[in-house]
Order: sequence, then structure tokens, then C-alpha cells
Amino acid sequence: MSDSPHPSQFALLGQRRFAPFFWTQFLGAGNDNLFKFAFTVLVTYQLNVSWLPPAQAGLAIGALFILPFVLFSATSGQLADKYDKARLMRLVKSLEIVIMALAAYGFYTTQVPVLLGCVFLMGLHSTLFGPVKYAYLPQHLNEHEITGGNGMVEMGTFVSILLGNLAGGLLVATPIVGPQHVAIACVVVAVLGRATAQAIPASPSTDRDLVINWNPVSETWRNLKLAHGQLAVFRSLLGISWMWFFGAVFLANFPAFAKEVLHGNEQVASLLLMVFSVGIGVGSLLCEVLSRRQVEIGLVPLGAIGMSVFAIDLFFASRGLPPSAAMGVGAFLSQHAHWRVLADLGLLALFAGLYSVPMYALIQMRAQPSHRARIIAANNILNAIFMIASSLMAGALLGAGLSIPQLFLVVGILNAVVALYIFLVVPEYLLRFFAFVLSRVIYRFKVDGDRHIPSQGAAVLVCNHVSFVDAVLLMAASPRPIRFLMDHRIFRIPVLGWMFKLAKAIPIAPQKEDAATYEAAFAAAQAVLNDGELVGIFPEGGLTRDGTLQPFKGGVMKLLEGRPELPVVPMALQNLWGSYFSRVEQGQAMVRPFRRGLFSRVGLVAGAPVAAKDVTPELLRERVAGLLGEAEGMAAQPAKA
Repeated sequence: MSDSPHPSQFALLGQRRFAPFFWTQFLGAGNDNLFKFAFTVLVTYQLNVSWLPPAQAGLAIGALFILPFVLFSATSGQLADKYDKARLMRLVKSLEIVIMALAAYGFYTTQVPVLLGCVFLMGLHSTLFGPVKYAYLPQHLNEHEITGGNGMVEMGTFVSILLGNLAGGLLVATPIVGPQHVAIACVVVAVLGRATAQAIPASPSTDRDLVINWNPVSETWRNLKLAHGQLAVFRSLLGISWMWFFGAVFLANFPAFAKEVLHGNEQVASLLLMVFSVGIGVGSLLCEVLSRRQVEIGLVPLGAIGMSVFAIDLFFASRGLPPSAAMGVGAFLSQHAHWRVLADLGLLALFAGLYSVPMYALIQMRAQPSHRARIIAANNILNAIFMIASSLMAGALLGAGLSIPQLFLVVGILNAVVALYIFLVVPEYLLRFFAFVLSRVIYRFKVDGDRHIPSQGAAVLVCNHVSFVDAVLLMAASPRPIRFLMDHRIFRIPVLGWMFKLAKAIPIAPQKEDAATYEAAFAAAQAVLNDGELVGIFPEGGLTRDGTLQPFKGGVMKLLEGRPELPVVPMALQNLWGSYFSRVEQGQAMVRPFRRGLFSRVGLVAGAPVAAKDVTPELLRERVAGLLGEAEGMAAQPAKA
């Protein structure tokens, strides 16, 4: 959607600012899972440990790994804000070599207590790496790359988890020498991770003067309060944590689901994990394509809808399957009913990727840079708490007699309820979803000059007014929320009026008609600018009735009073006259729904900002008219995907 071409997200793998970091993260996630899965198989199938029965081994290992996230995330967030992130990553990867060397001793001597200690230490390793990982990306990627970069990291993480589990299971199953092979592999992967970390470029401290609070309890509470200070960010943290709650139910129950419901063997359980991981990876990569390389949180409701739909359908697809002897992958795939199960699982995971990546990108872009790592640390704490709650809830429901498919049904319905609550509390997600649908389904929307829309700080966006959905299209073009000054009469229109109220648009009336509403509107807009946010205004004062640009009224000057350096961005909507939402039908709008069909080409051109001290209504109208001339010239060009 940008006015200048951007390379594919895969091009980042050829650049030093991203590639060494990506492979360091990839190897670390893979080593975590290689070690944990091999250890789980060892104590489940090969060792007889009286104090750690096989049924409890997976739970104990998972709990030990998560515990450091609760205890030390707050401290790790402070370290990532205070020190150079590249240096911290190299120190953490050096620690991984030490931990894996100790684990190698544990595997060679089959010392279960040593290996349990290493599980806790690898959890600590991941706790230290997490805030650094997500705070690193915004320092090296611009706003058009951040979604693609996050998608690559999420894809790489789940692929490495899959490969780590597969490698751990295969190596430990080697007769007699399996544990030794696992020991060697863990150390080799750790050394490779340290080698790639050496090439990570410098990432300077964002808060050198920060005084570390080593008390994890008080610092955890302070981090949560810090995150809560930015409500949109905090509620996004809750949204991500809910995704982990949701996903943990499926990941934890794959082995039992494969065995008890699908009547498959261990290979079928691995197949489920593979399909889930591939789904997450594909969804994560699709985010950049669908968002057109901007932070598009309109994908979050789409992801939530898909998660619920396919979790619920998984219940219907998997209930009542006839009992049979344990099947291998070949026999499992030979039955058509099982393909629906795999499709549900893969699509559920794909939509989870669409749900999570934009949330991570929003947090990275909107969190205060000096506190970004601590915000990510708060996210890790919440993730751990939600995953523990997920395990407790799933255990309670299964203990109460629910089957695993019924558990999936409950979680799918619960996801719909939680998602609806999140979107009503943070309406920006829902609004961006409407904008996403409008700009990609009803219209085919092209934006030029989006570099002129400020990525931070206060600004006024000035645009021509052609249709009832102009504000929605401007929302689709801007990665940041816009508060619009809008004619009070538009709030009476069904659906659109409700949507603009949800967007906290500011109603305005002509001064002669309602002086109180007029003054209140400008006072509210001034408060928005004082908060460093964007204000949108249509200076024509109403919709055009003939498709031509009308004279600009003087109200915009009142908005700029006392702000000589405030940037004012002229913008022009193109090709909307004649569409369903314009007044082309004898002054009436929304008369013939498909008069131009679906995917009607429309566009927006943003011009260079003008300082408020140089602005006059006539100048702004002249700039917008000039952009309309440029827009008409571009109308014949194909829209960028």
C-alpha cells in the first residue's frame, strides 16, 4: 500500500541487521525443544524413576520451564532496556553453552535431577532472551518492515520448535546411545547459536540511567503498572496472553487427542504438531501480504473469528470417530474423515498467526522506546500466568468428565466471547477490521505518499469529502488511530453512526446552528493534539453533491491556533465519486449496492506536510486540488497488492 516498493520479508534474511538475530532465535528455540522433548521421552519410556512417574513428567518439565518467566521476566526487561541488546544476546547464548554442557553430563550419566535443573536454567535462558528479542526488532526495522519481521520470527520460532521436537524424539530413540547423541546435539546447537549471535549488530541502550530493581516481586508489579499506563498496549498484551492460553490447550493435548480420539500412534501426534506449526508459520507470513507492509491490527478480529470457527468445527470433525487399533500416519491419512481434522487444525493455527503477529507489532511500535523491553517482560509474565491458568482449566474440565473434543469446543466458544470483549473494550481493532474489509473487498484501495503521514507526534490530516466512508478509508491508510471532526448528522446514520461513535469521532455542528457543539468539538480536538495524536478534518464542511472539490471553510484555522509548527497533511481521495457510498444518485447515497461491482479501484494521495503558520484555507484547497490532479493521472495504474 506504500508509495514506494518494499522488498519481501524474506529479503531480510540477506541483511545483517536481521539475519544473525533470526538464526540466533531459531537455534535457541530449536535447542529448547530438542532438549525438553528428548528429556520427556527419556523419563517416559526409557528410565524408571519412582519419584517422577511418566504421567507427571511432561507436567513437571513444563512447569519448571515456565517458572523463570514468572520469577525473572521483570529483571530481564530492565537489563534489556539498560544495556546493548546485541551484547546481552551474546551473553545469554554463552550461558546456553554452559547449561547444555551441564545437560550433556546429565544425559551421559542419566542424572534426572541434573536434567531437571537444566530445564529450569533453559527457562531462565529463554526468560532473559525474550524481552531482548522483541525490543531488538523496532531498533533495526522501520514501520513498513516490522510486521514482516515479526512474521518471520514467529514462523521461524514454530518451525524450529517442530524441528527441535522431531530431532529430540529421533535422537533419544536411538538404541543404547540415544542420550549421548542428544547431549552432543544440544551442545553443538548452542555453539552454533553463539556463533550467529556474534554477528548481531550493535543495539544501543534505550535507558542507560535505569537503576536495576533486583526484587522480582516489586518489579513485576511495577512492570504491569507500567504496561497498564498505555491501555491500548496493555490490552494487546492481554490479547496475546489469551492466544497462548488458547494455543496451550491444543499443544498440551495433542498426544492424548491422537491416541484416545483419533486412534493414532506417536507418529500421528507428531503429525498434528507439524500441521499446527506449519499453520502458525503460514499465518505469520501472510500478515505482511495482507497488511501491505504496515501494522494492520484489522487482521486481529479476522484471526479471532477463524480461531473460533475452526476450533468449534474440530469438535464436530473429531467426535464419534469409530474405535480402531493404533494407526500409523499412512493408515491415518487414508481415512477422509481425518483430513477434515487436519484442515481444522491447520486453519485454526493459521488464523492464530494472523491474530498474534499484528498485536506484537502494535506493542513494539507504540510502547515507549525507553520502556519497550520492560513492556515485553510484562507480556512474558502475563503469558506464563495465562498458560498456567490454561493447564489448570483444561485439567479441571477433563477431570469433570469432558472429552478432549468437548474441551476444544469450550475453548472455541470461550475465544469468541473473550475476543468480542477485547474488541468492544479496544474498539480500534474492530474499526481497523471494518477498514480492512472495506479497503480490500468492497474497494481495491491504493495509497500513495503514505510516508507523509507522521508515524509519531501530533498532526492534522486534511482531506476532500466524497463519500460516507471517507473516514474509514483514511483509517485503513494510517497505521495510527485518527480522531475525526465529523458533521453531527452522520452519527444518526445506522451502522456508520455507531461505528464513528466507536471510533470516538468528534461531532461538530455549524457555529450558527449550535455554537456549544462547535466550541466543544474544537476543544476536544485540541486535547487530542495535546496528547500527540492525529486529528482528521474535512474542511469542505460536508459531502460533495456533484463530485467537485468545494471551497474550504475557515474552521481548520481555529484548530491550528497557537501551534505554528504543527504539521498539516493535505490528502486527496480519488475515484470515490460514483461509488455506492457517494451521493451520485440524484443527491442520494447507498442506493445501488453493486453499481460499480466489488473491488472498485479507489485511492488516496497524501502530500507533503505544511507548517500550521503557513496554512490558509485557500492554500490547503489548492494543495488538495493539485493532489486530485495527480490522483486522476494515477487512476489508470494497477493497484499495488
